[in-house]
Amino acid sequence: MSRVQLALRVPDLDASIAFYSRLFGTEPAKLRDGYANFAITEPPLKLVLIEGTSDEATRLDHLGVEVESTDAVHTATARLSEAGLATTEENDTTCCYALQDKVWVHGPGQEPWEVYVVKADANSLTKQQGSTCCTPASADTDSKEPVTAGGCC
Repeated sequence: MSRVQLALRVPDLDASIAFYSRLFGTEPAKLRDGYANFAITEPPLKLVLIEGTSDEATRLDHLGVEVESTDAVHTATARLSEAGLATTEENDTTCCYALQDKVWVHGPGQEPWEVYVVKADANSLTKQQGSTCCTPASADTDSKEPVTAGGCC
């Protein structure tokens, strides 16, 4: 089963977790320092919350499609490339507390989209050299823009 991912950068992680728990009637599937995600069954949605700065309104960080396998990521990469879209691949990248394979594309407004598979859980945020993985707000205090290819999760 695939599901759409919506990643938001939020000013108050605890308040956002409480709100989205009530809105979708479920608790987060994963909670880490500065990070939470919800694996919502109905509608099929992966909602990712990334802690931003307290003086900034909630904003879109990136969008994605979670798929079930690395083969599905490779199939998406081929399809997107054949459709004339510029793709950026990341394989075996540790990002947002998970080991992932993914491909990135950008929409006409530069909105970042990822097609990704979670291969394994990771207990700590380890951004690999060259990865476009999301960066916690505390590590990105000079910029209010998302990383070049978007976030991750």
